[in-house]
Amino acid sequence: MEDSVSAELRDPTAVSEEPASLSASTGAQLTPEELVAKAIAPVKREYLRPPPMRSSCNNVKDTASTGKNDGDDKAAPSSLVKEKKSKRQMKRERRQEQKSTSHLCPEIAKTGDVSSCRYSDKCRFSHDIEAFKSQKPADLDGECPFSGAEQLCPYGLACRFAGTHKEGVPAGSSVALKKCSEMNGLNKDVQKLLWKNKMKFPKADSKLKELGLLGHGKSKSRVKEEKEDVVSNDSAADRTRCGEVNNDMDADLDIPVEIPEENGQTEGTFSSDESRPLKKPKSMSSENCHSDKIDNGACMIDATISEGHTPIDSEVVNDSVLPDSDASLKSHPREKKLIDFRDKLYLAPLTTVGNLPFRRVCKVLGADVTCGEMAMCTNLLQGQASEWALLRRHSSEDLFGVQICGAYPDTVSRAVELIDKECVIDFIDINMGCPIDIVVNKGAGSALLMKPMRMKSVVETASGIVDTPITIKVRTGYFEGKNRIDSLIADIGNWGAGAVTIHGRTRQQRYSKLADWEYINRCSSLAPDSLQVIGNGDVFSYADWNRHKVESPKLATCTIARGALIKPWLFTEIKEQRNWDITSGERLNILKNFVHFGLEHWGSDTKGVETTRHFLLEWLSYTCRYIPVGLLDVVPQRLNWRPPSYFGRDDLETLMSSDSAADWIKISEMLLGKVPDAFSFAPKHKSNAYDRAENG
Repeated sequence: MEDSVSAELRDPTAVSEEPASLSASTGAQLTPEELVAKAIAPVKREYLRPPPMRSSCNNVKDTASTGKNDGDDKAAPSSLVKEKKSKRQMKRERRQEQKSTSHLCPEIAKTGDVSSCRYSDKCRFSHDIEAFKSQKPADLDGECPFSGAEQLCPYGLACRFAGTHKEGVPAGSSVALKKCSEMNGLNKDVQKLLWKNKMKFPKADSKLKELGLLGHGKSKSRVKEEKEDVVSNDSAADRTRCGEVNNDMDADLDIPVEIPEENGQTEGTFSSDESRPLKKPKSMSSENCHSDKIDNGACMIDATISEGHTPIDSEVVNDSVLPDSDASLKSHPREKKLIDFRDKLYLAPLTTVGNLPFRRVCKVLGADVTCGEMAMCTNLLQGQASEWALLRRHSSEDLFGVQICGAYPDTVSRAVELIDKECVIDFIDINMGCPIDIVVNKGAGSALLMKPMRMKSVVETASGIVDTPITIKVRTGYFEGKNRIDSLIADIGNWGAGAVTIHGRTRQQRYSKLADWEYINRCSSLAPDSLQVIGNGDVFSYADWNRHKVESPKLATCTIARGALIKPWLFTEIKEQRNWDITSGERLNILKNFVHFGLEHWGSDTKGVETTRHFLLEWLSYTCRYIPVGLLDVVPQRLNWRPPSYFGRDDLETLMSSDSAADWIKISEMLLGKVPDAFSFAPKHKSNAYDRAENG
């Protein structure tokens, strides 16, 4: 371990001045070992070049393209400053834009028939086909991504590859389309229930009540419904007691409540508004047991059993409760279905860049396990379509999980129950390590590391209501020098988690300094056999992978995060145990695959093309940090090395090494055609960076 090496990762879009001072033009003659000690990539001298001199106009262009200033004192031109608009103004402009001829009605675009739109004149979109065709951009080179395997293009006339559509068959007609290869979409009926705050979460609420975590933070509508239900139930029973008698009083009086029956069967679904788990009677051990239907048609026993209680059937006969042998087979959380992560190549969840098309690229290159981007529980429970899009899964992802983030047991458990019911997944990962300020300030992510009892409540409630394996992601601690996961690792498995991923940095470190693998190895040695420990941090070659596996035999596997962003063929290198000196042409083919997958996912119309371009540019802001194997004096490349300016072995390789957003746009134009007028791009994520005291 190079403890003395500064591993601060600089902004990949910034010009690196230190390596430039060491270039061949300055006459500096540092050895490869000295360069490595300074965390500078030891590129062979014959490939080094001075950093490109950019004129002031280019600086303005790069600022407009990348959204950042190069550090000079000159203010950006006033034309680049965007006017802040109100939400009402933006909505009005959006409506006007939809009505323009550039936005043809999707239904008409599919069929080519003006009368096909059921909204007629009330439609928000344009119905002028000829006007749309006259201003539509020229078709792109290549074939429509929906042209193969009997599938017709769902974008019809709006497709940017419309010229390649089959003749004689109207695009988007009633011909049966190929079964969609994506799943986990948000059902409209479910979304409406979430919007109206009328979605029921019987399993989550029952478990929360059992643990004493429910009763606060109810919405006004739910409280009102509870009161109405209580009043109606009291009047029906013709109770003589004065005042309202609620469910809490029933539970406190230890009165067994008979569960109503429908069609001769016991009703199997409770909501937070209808009942709470029965308290254990003094004369016997009892618990409510009920079954809920799941998507595959099977019934899953969801008995909320407290430790030490004997599960029994909820049917009441002659004022006594008969035992149910089936319910007694309820498994302990540690005995639930588990996923064996051992020695599998795990693509870590990656915000923004870890989208579905990118994950498909990684699957082609050898990834075994994939996980969706982090989704916020509160947004999922509000039915936000953009957040539910993060849960989408492609059929090629044979071992797939979703990652969620929440601050409190109630929101996390309800999100877990909803996801388990609506989505097809193999595991659910709870993020307790996110360092982003907006997440931490709400008590989620890394903030949970300072609240171990809340961590316990979150994991216990989530794992206690679903059979889907629950995993968690943590950092070593919150403050630097105050690691604490080693003291919790023995308990995490008892809480119900099947695996824990440990990022070898604290929240305060963010991504600065090298990951502390010695601490990860120590935690894995302390973990019980039932808990799989997964390491995370700085895996950038098959040698890194092998070293971590050898140093810690109990380590299940390692996740690959930023290493996959910079070189997604890392999965191939690990499986084939080699350093792949990949050519620029092979790298371009990988980008072509991403574009093809992106057009399938986001659409082949103008909007889909530009969305694909945006995420391609986000990805290129990382790939420019890759240094070809054949150009290095020391192999393999380390993740913390800062690349100097260098020439590639061909023009395309040189272009791919550029840290200029203008060059990234050139690459995108090779694959997606010219950018629109007034195009701008600001990278959302920087894989840097300098740690600051105010960050934690």
